[in-house]
Amino acid sequence: MGDTARRGNYESGSDYVLEYGELRFTFNERDFVERVEQAAIKLGFVDGPLGAAEREDLVELAVNGEVSAPRSELGEHINERWDEICGQPDHSLVHWLRRLVFRGAWLDQRVLEGELDVVFDERTLTFAYAQPDRGGALVELAPEPSWRSVAYRR
Repeated sequence: MGDTARRGNYESGSDYVLEYGELRFTFNERDFVERVEQAAIKLGFVDGPLGAAEREDLVELAVNGEVSAPRSELGEHINERWDEICGQPDHSLVHWLRRLVFRGAWLDQRVLEGELDVVFDERTLTFAYAQPDRGGALVELAPEPSWRSVAYRR
């Protein structure tokens, strides 16, 4: 019973909380900010590391679903292209940022609990997740959409 209650509840701090069903993931500020920035890079919305004000705007978008008072050109870009970026709730950039942050934490938790191993995939020259109880079969992650058409360019 103890494993069931613990399973899936990733925790690195208490600054940010993401909940999905019965799963509750809590993050310290640095962990959350880094995960949001990496999600934006993976989605093609930004092309690399951001400045402090840009990260603040991106995190505000992920947390609040909007950038109320932009602190950077990134925040202004989000508001100027709002309909293209966040028009449909389940297909918006906000949705995908949250989803990738959640997915990454979920995978990390599975690694910590020994359910997944991190392996180097020679075929794609990337790291992947393998299931030790299934002969090392790689986990196939659902593809994410690209936001390159509305990407923020410095």
